Amino acid sequence: MLSGYVSVLIIIVLLIVAISLMVNSNENPVPIIIAGILFLVVIFLAKGLIVINPNESMVLVLFGEYKGTVKKNGFFFVNPFYIRKKITLRARNLNREPIKVNDKLGNPIMIGIVLVWQVKDTFKAAFEVDDYSRFVDIQSESATRKLAGHYAYDNFDDEQQDISLRAGGEEVHQALERELAERLAMAGIKVMEARISYLAYSSEIAGAMLRRQQATAVVAARTKIVEGAVSMVELALNALSKKRIIQLDEDKKASMVSNLMVVLCSDKDTTPVVNTGTLYQ
Repeated sequence: MLSGYVSVLIIIVLLIVAISLMVNSNENPVPIIIAGILFLVVIFLAKGLIVINPNESMVLVLFGEYKGTVKKNGFFFVNPFYIRKKITLRARNLNREPIKVNDKLGNPIMIGIVLVWQVKDTFKAAFEVDDYSRFVDIQSESATRKLAGHYAYDNFDDEQQDISLRAGGEEVHQALERELAERLAMAGIKVMEARISYLAYSSEIAGAMLRRQQATAVVAARTKIVEGAVSMVELALNALSKKRIIQLDEDKKASMVSNLMVVLCSDKDTTPVVNTGTLYQ
C-alpha cells in the first residue's frame, strides 16, 4: 500500500508523457501506440486509488484470497486488481418495531428493542455472513423472542419469580445483551448496548390485564388500610383501658371496634351520629 499522493504524481507524469507523445508524433505510429499504452496504464493505475474516511475500513481481496483490511484514514494506492469492499466502523443504532411474542406464561405481548452495535472484525463481517446488517436485524428479532420466552411480563401469576420483563430492569437488559453478543459474534459484531424500548400486552388481552392490575393494586391498598386500622383500634382500646377514661364491657368493645373499622376502612366520608342518651341506649 502506497501513498495516494505519490501515486497521483506518477499518474500525472505518465499522462503528460502520453499527451506529449501524441502531440509530437508527427503521424509516426510508434509514439501513438506508446501514448495509447500509457493512457491505458494511467486508467489502470487510477483504479488503485482509494480514500479511507474516519471510522471506515476497506477489505481487500485478490483473486479470491483475503489480503487484509485497511483501517488507517487517508488517501492510498493499492493493487488495482484488488476487489474492495467498504465496511463502516461507526456505532450504529437498530430501533426494532415492536413485535408480537408470547412471554413465559404464554401471554401475547408486544416488545421492541433498541440495539447499539459496531463492526469489530471486518473479516467476519465481510465473509462469515452474507449481509451483516441484515444478519443483525434478523438475529435481534430472534434474541427478542427468546428473551420474552424466558421471562413473564410481570409476576402477578408467578409470585416466586423475582425477575420479570416489566420489573427486571438492568438484569433483563444484561440478559438481552449477552444473548445478542453470542449470536452476533460470528459476524464480528460488538454489542455496545441493548435495551427494551417498548413493552405492553397485546391488544386482545390488554383490557383484561389492565383490570387485573387495577384489582391487584386495590387489594394491596386495602390490605395496608386494614393493617393500619387494626393498629389504630388496638391503640385506642389500650389507651382507654390504661387511662380508665371509660369502662367498656365486651359487647361495647365489639361495637366500638366495628364502628372504628367502618370509619377507618371506608372509601367514602362517614356521617357521624351523636348519641344524646346514655351509652346503652
